[in-house]
Amino acid sequence: MDLDLVLSHDAGNQAFPNQLDGQNKNINDSLESPKKTFLSCIGVHELLSPETWKAAITELVSTACQLFTLITMVTACLESHVAEAKLLVPVVVFSTIFLLLVVTIPVSGVHMNPTFTFIFALKGVITFVRALVYILAQCLGSTMAYLIVKRAMNPKIAEKYSLGGCSMGGNGEGISAGTALAIEFACTFLVLYFSVTVAFDKKRCKQLGLTMFCVMVSGILAVAYFISLTITGQVGYGGPRLNPARCIGPAVLVGGSLWESLWVFWVGPFCASIVL
Repeated sequence: MDLDLVLSHDAGNQAFPNQLDGQNKNINDSLESPKKTFLSCIGVHELLSPETWKAAITELVSTACQLFTLITMVTACLESHVAEAKLLVPVVVFSTIFLLLVVTIPVSGVHMNPTFTFIFALKGVITFVRALVYILAQCLGSTMAYLIVKRAMNPKIAEKYSLGGCSMGGNGEGISAGTALAIEFACTFLVLYFSVTVAFDKKRCKQLGLTMFCVMVSGILAVAYFISLTITGQVGYGGPRLNPARCIGPAVLVGGSLWESLWVFWVGPFCASIVL
């Protein structure tokens, strides 16, 4: 009997550490779970997904194509001797954006704009890590596009239009940073309100279909570009850009005032995304 008691006591002592180990493991898991949940929520795991990088490459190429086409064609319209050349700009913008949307939406959702990417992340459509990858790809695409534009465009024309960059002016021309920020915020908010909100309405998207959705978004952006050239544009200030990626390329390649005013064209749209 005494031997049995000793054996049972020893067995209990051996079982007790195992129970403690199990409890410690559960405690460690509970402590690590918030960290794992946070990393999962922001989408760190998507960095290992080939689909993420495929979509990022699509964003890079589509952003580069969009900006190169828009800048060269809009500049050509403005430099042409056609009466009311600015009226051609909405047609160019609409056609370019519509074609890119139709081709690339099935692959990445085709944002081509850090503002759109950011608001999609805020709404939970994509993770923040994927959004960051997209934005980096868009900025790289912008730099590539403007590098080609800089090489191909006449230097005098490139200097005249600041390589199509985002400038607020200087030397007594243009507008103040506060005014530019307010215009950028207001115009971006309106564009997002009339376009992106429709994208979150599944019922309306289904009713419209892909083609009509692309027509609507392209039309809104075309009108916004026209307004930026006519109503809000003035000497030294080309109006709201509505796309931060459009500003990063010239700022990197030209520098100077384009780099100093870059923050306005990023803060304004991102604030509009948060408010919306």
